Amino acid sequence: MNWNQIEGNWEQFKGKVQSQWGKLTNDDLDVIKGNRKQLAGRLQERYGHAEDAAEKDIDDWLARH
Repeated sequence: MNWNQIEGNWEQFKGKVQSQWGKLTNDDLDVIKGNRKQLAGRLQERYGHAEDAAEKDIDDWLARH
């Protein structure tokens, strides 16, 4: 799966994203709106990840879906 598919179907993927990263709130998901950079930024804030670690987490998650 690629990010364009997730971005285009964000409402359907919000639950999967929140189950993967439970510290993300509904407000976070509304702000992210499918934007990968926003997701990476929120992961950095909520989990204290460096930018490259957040991007790797997203890539790993994408590979599984």
